[in-house]
Amino acid sequence: MAKEKTQKKKTVETGTTENKTKSGKGAAEKAAPPRLFIHYKSNVIPELMKRFGYKSIMEVPRLEKISINIGVGDATQDPKLLDVAVHELEAITGQKPAITKAKKAISNFKLREDVPIGCRVTLRRARMYEFLDRFVSVALPRVRDFKGVSDKSFDGHGNYTVGVKEQIIFPEINVDKITRINGMDITFVTTSKNDIEAYELLKELGVPFVKRQEVVQSQSDSK
Repeated sequence: MAKEKTQKKKTVETGTTENKTKSGKGAAEKAAPPRLFIHYKSNVIPELMKRFGYKSIMEVPRLEKISINIGVGDATQDPKLLDVAVHELEAITGQKPAITKAKKAISNFKLREDVPIGCRVTLRRARMYEFLDRFVSVALPRVRDFKGVSDKSFDGHGNYTVGVKEQIIFPEINVDKITRINGMDITFVTTSKNDIEAYELLKELGVPFVKRQEVVQSQSDSK
């Protein structure tokens, strides 16, 4: 029993998952690690150690979790809108969302306490890397007139939040079947000590930050 727990813990740390075989013997089958996790170990870690002068691999910042939140304010009038948002978020992330409820009543918005008004998902380990890979490789290029995500949305503690206006940028959503456009907030939580380290980490993981015109202009003037 203790050996099984040790093996399971080791699997979690490496960002892989295990599934039981159909033979019924209960043998564990190791899934292939996500592509982005392999890139992090082989390329990102050496690059960040060289750039910031870390003495140990344990000092290198890493992506800890990704939190995705959808607010559905109109669900107070039509509860079916929340059911649709939950179904769409589950399709996008591959994980069942949790329902978020109002913490206090606001009469101006016809909102009562403990009324469901949204849903959220927290991704970790393999699903976290798989979602980020699909987000930067498939979803963001589908954004209309995309020029990069803002680099000013860090919270000062190494965490970054990006807002998505339309859920239809994800290929898992069937555009012909949607009845309402829903946006979402995606927060990348890292172990970075500051925003500079978090910025470099996410940049190395493929997040396409915007190239500011003033920076480009100053570089061209210096030449």
